[in-house]
Amino acid sequence: MLQSVLSEHSLLEWSMAFLATFVIGLSKAGLRGIDIMNVTIMALVFGSKTSTGIVLPLLCIADIMAVVYYNRHADWKHFKKLMPWMIVGVLLGWYIGKEINEAVFKRIMAVIIVTATGLMIWWERRKSDNLPSGNWFSGIMGISSGFTTMLGNLAGAFSNIYFLVLRFPKNEFIGTVSWLFLFINLFKVPFHVFSWNTITAHSLLTDVALIPAIFLGFWAGAWIVKKIKSDNYRKIILALTVLGAVIIFFR
Repeated sequence: MLQSVLSEHSLLEWSMAFLATFVIGLSKAGLRGIDIMNVTIMALVFGSKTSTGIVLPLLCIADIMAVVYYNRHADWKHFKKLMPWMIVGVLLGWYIGKEINEAVFKRIMAVIIVTATGLMIWWERRKSDNLPSGNWFSGIMGISSGFTTMLGNLAGAFSNIYFLVLRFPKNEFIGTVSWLFLFINLFKVPFHVFSWNTITAHSLLTDVALIPAIFLGFWAGAWIVKKIKSDNYRKIILALTVLGAVIIFFR
């Protein structure tokens, strides 16, 4: 059966899918923000809706690798603050997802992300120690993350903004986000299997063929992240988040 799946796409298409899966590994290892590339490439190869069911199990595998690697760095206080709101966002995305014009939604989301990152840069330049701490901030970012991850695995930008605004150190940033998305991606699986029918035996066979690229990407990403100082890491993630928003807008 695996041979049959492999024969459905050209060598170029499989090369693109391997590149996208490699990017998943890079992202989950800590290079947050480049994950939009895997969503874009997978949609080109497999189609927008079908690709979400292929990508989700790959994300879950990479999330497990990330929590094993960064486990001791998780901040459970912020995990508990964000998770309920992310669940609400996922449920909203599942309920109204089929009624949304995908192209319009992605452009609106891109504008929101760019605006939010612009506000964050302004906040940074003020050098203010008054960081947002109310439930309104975690609520907005949590629902936005859950909603966008359900519709297209595109939540990375909102979680990036949340933790960058709160000035999380590099490893705490990665560790907390890893646990958040392991839980939320596993929570999404039944909706894709039983409601949207995007995860099937066929899609899982496709995932089996792509798994090696996750391990390569994660190993490369972990090595790169180790070399990046915490202050530079913030700047890199911010730049990648903005780049991702631009890609979403013109996709």
